[in-house]
Amino acid sequence: MYDVIIFGSSTRDVFVKVKDGGFKVIEESDFITNKGICYPLGSKVEVEELIFSPGGGGVNSAATFARQGLNTAAIGVLCDDIGGNGILKFLKDEGVDTKMFIVSEGGLGTAYSLVLFSSSGERTILAYKGEGKNFDENKIKWDEVESKWFYVDSLGGNLNLLTKIVEIAKEKGIKIAMNPGGKTLEHGLDALKPYLDNIDVFAVNKEEAARLTGIDYENEKEIFKFMDEIVKGIFIMTKGPEGAVVSDGQKIYRVGATKGEAVERTGAGDSFNSGFVAGYIDSGNIEEALKLAMANAENVVSHIGATKGILRKGDMGESLLPEVTVEEL
Repeated sequence: MYDVIIFGSSTRDVFVKVKDGGFKVIEESDFITNKGICYPLGSKVEVEELIFSPGGGGVNSAATFARQGLNTAAIGVLCDDIGGNGILKFLKDEGVDTKMFIVSEGGLGTAYSLVLFSSSGERTILAYKGEGKNFDENKIKWDEVESKWFYVDSLGGNLNLLTKIVEIAKEKGIKIAMNPGGKTLEHGLDALKPYLDNIDVFAVNKEEAARLTGIDYENEKEIFKFMDEIVKGIFIMTKGPEGAVVSDGQKIYRVGATKGEAVERTGAGDSFNSGFVAGYIDSGNIEEALKLAMANAENVVSHIGATKGILRKGDMGESLLPEVTVEEL
């Protein structure tokens, strides 16, 4: 039996470091972030560095669990191509069992992400979902799915797959941790409520929490009060460089970010959330899990790529970890 099986996305990440001055940040209200990165049309922009790396929430999380010494398997969708084979090799080298992966011949190809960034920290990700859009629950060998925990990342918005995961978990007494992808969250609270009563750890960032609940993310107390009523277990709200807040329904745990330098932030959320669950599986203690989560995230963002900085068991990185504060809910 596995300690944890991960369901999630698998991508080939290509990091393109553009020289400072090769682009311009503009204010644009039509964009969701109110800002855009502008490149000169019709000209060449010099690339300073090009880095290929395995990525995707499922891959990033699987690497964390495996490096923390947990017996880990992953289930995702790939193609039998250069990108897909590279991802499978990476996972196998990390000690992750990949036998349950869905590997397509041809089709749309393995998913890719093109990450445009500079030393200033500005970035934009161009995401091609490829065969990842075809995460089909009917292609999974459910009779081989035996684990103590499920870790559910991006499912491409497939609620049929989420339904099957919850059904199997209830049938076999498996705990569920979930860090849903954007497509799943787009279904809205009413569609997701029936699942949340079966989730032992549920993690979103503050913007996602605000959209899901309809409560301004500055009003943390109301968000946690709301979510604690509909989530079975622990609720996590990550806040990027500001740290994270966690509730177990009785107490609120807060942790701030360390003072480490962030080089590139892709994978920060994956490394935090999977780090928390790995630490919680190991210790059963929220404070200890939070320390590992923050250390893992801080070490990941100090490197280019979402997997290079993932910590191994017993290593808490070089940053001085912040204090975890606890208060009554």
